[in-house]
Amino acid sequence: MTKLRLAIVGAGPAGIYAADILLKAERGFDVSIDLFEQLPAPYGLVRYGVAPDHPRIKGIITALRDVLDRGDIRIFGNVKFGTDITLDDLKRHYNAVIFSTGAIRDADLDIPGIDLKGSYGAAEFVSWFDGHPDVPRTWPLEAESVAVIGNGNVALDVSRILAKHAEDLLPTEVPDNVYEILQSSPVTDVHVFGRRGPAQVKFTPLELRELGELRDVDMIVYDEDFDYDEQSKDAIASNKQVMVIDRVLQQWRQREVGAASRRLHLHFYAKPLEVLPDEDGRVRAFRYERTEPDGEGGVRGTGEIREVEIQALYRAVGYFGSPLPDIPFDAKHGVIPNHEGQVLRGDDNERMYGVYATGWIKRGPVGLIGHTKSDAMETIKHVINDQGNWWSPTDPDEESVDNLLRERGVEYTDLDGWHNLDEHEQALGAERGRARIKVVPRDEMVRVSNRTSVSASSED
Repeated sequence: MTKLRLAIVGAGPAGIYAADILLKAERGFDVSIDLFEQLPAPYGLVRYGVAPDHPRIKGIITALRDVLDRGDIRIFGNVKFGTDITLDDLKRHYNAVIFSTGAIRDADLDIPGIDLKGSYGAAEFVSWFDGHPDVPRTWPLEAESVAVIGNGNVALDVSRILAKHAEDLLPTEVPDNVYEILQSSPVTDVHVFGRRGPAQVKFTPLELRELGELRDVDMIVYDEDFDYDEQSKDAIASNKQVMVIDRVLQQWRQREVGAASRRLHLHFYAKPLEVLPDEDGRVRAFRYERTEPDGEGGVRGTGEIREVEIQALYRAVGYFGSPLPDIPFDAKHGVIPNHEGQVLRGDDNERMYGVYATGWIKRGPVGLIGHTKSDAMETIKHVINDQGNWWSPTDPDEESVDNLLRERGVEYTDLDGWHNLDEHEQALGAERGRARIKVVPRDEMVRVSNRTSVSASSED
């Protein structure tokens, strides 16, 4: 029987779901799947893009673990596409490849002053507080007043972590270095800005409710933002999620405030204009234009300009994909150009046979787990139907890939290695009554994964 040797680059939810869907699909051929991941551990943004105080969301890892633990998918961690293994290598050993590399960079916010000292991208901050091995171990939390630009879940994650008292994170898997720096943060006020009104926000009710549960943090909303137009009223009446969000915000309007040591302000109808510098070139203030509903679902400027004094700013206006060596890339949208997951050449828009995409690198950084699954199903349908256009590898033997990586001196990790690291992190946490303590340095992750003994204190 014909056998499909499939490589999947990226071991986050998109890649793992694609592998699972293919293995369960009706097909007339056998399948052998290898996942390649540039980090030593799998699960992508579920491990490195979800705040540590969101264990319910991280529960998706259980489902992903069940897929990998069946044993019918190999994983090669700590392997970077384009460096450790190339497209030519994949053509030599596989019939096809699916790229599921996600979107981990911050989208741009094109306003003056956005690159001042003290202005940061939310994605980098999230990577830091999630213990990503490829970002600095320190973070300059020196501001008393901070602005967060965006009205999505990432903006709320960033705002919550900035406003929350560090000791309230101790039951979670927050890395020690992150806890220590958050503990010394002088922050008193976090201001969240969105262009549109409360009925048009992109965050979910669960995320919003969690803000209101922060200890010793006042939720500040402004009455001027709740003079709803007819379209907003219709959205609240017809959409249950919008209705719940409005209910939460209305409850906050009734709260007594002033007793907490920290405040989290939600500013709606605020169009970013400029980040203003001090004499040393650091963030001093955020300038915005007050907007109003335009009657067609959008907003228009009112001409009223406001400023808020701040010392740091985080833009949380979306994630953006990154180009891959030898693979077409749409720099405007941050995706691999494709038709239903079939990758298209950038110059002539023709099919690039044997190459597919799924997840955020395919469709952009929108949608949740349900979208990721349906997205993978669409791509896998084409992989199955494209059998006549698969590559013809000259060395499809499974062991050839292990040999190639070893010859190149790549210290790759495998599924057993992930189990070692997972157990090690949980053991570190158990010693201190915590869920887990992440190992952060990449070389240490690899050593633990590959069964080299390591001291329990070296995650610091």
